[in-house]
Amino acid sequence: MTISIKNLNFFYGNKQALFDINFESQDGDIIVLLGPSGAGKSTLIRTLNLLEVPKSGQLTIAGNQFELSANTDAKKIRKLRKDVGMVFQQYNLWPHYTVLENLIEAPMKVLGLSKAEAVERAQGLLKRLRVEDHADRFPLHLSGGQQQRVAIARALMMKPQVLLFDEPTAALDPEITAQVVSIIEELKQTGITQMIVTHEVAVARKVATKVIYMEQGKIIEIGAADCFKNPKTDAFAQYLSH
Repeated sequence: MTISIKNLNFFYGNKQALFDINFESQDGDIIVLLGPSGAGKSTLIRTLNLLEVPKSGQLTIAGNQFELSANTDAKKIRKLRKDVGMVFQQYNLWPHYTVLENLIEAPMKVLGLSKAEAVERAQGLLKRLRVEDHADRFPLHLSGGQQQRVAIARALMMKPQVLLFDEPTAALDPEITAQVVSIIEELKQTGITQMIVTHEVAVARKVATKVIYMEQGKIIEIGAADCFKNPKTDAFAQYLSH
């Protein structure tokens, strides 16, 4: 399995934000994290590549294993982030780099690709994501949807086994949202495991193979895609009815 989390607990200072999280996923799953604001969804997804380091628990992801604590090995974390890509809600593109430069920087430094190899890989991804005409533009000259596709391309440059999305369709109009959803569905065919934080139930229904519903830092329900029609808990049923 691609992801396994056991007994994960996370604190912000003295305040506990995640409580005894346990779940597993298989290769190629699209796991959607749902729940109200403050449920802990973004915190949980950030623990999967250790942008946030839990106080305790076990994490196995893309072949990387951690007994979690504040003393987690920095070298192991760097290896983890080669295998686990992340697409942020705010895109996090470097504003002083062109689109192409944003894509080739990390593969050259981290993977040791030559510039020619990195450019070839980048051009292929930009074409696949239909932003090849913008390779020489700066991020501020792109629309939100274009920036989101560039951010996805940048994550894919590292050839990750797992791809994490934090609110990938937030603030995008319905047409661009549909394009991002089609990209997520297309990536499923490559065998990449994806985990997506979203508030948009319609998006979740379209892409999820597995659903995790959270409230107040706890997992309330885990199920397959059919849980949208047959929720097991009153809490998830009530959330879906809103």
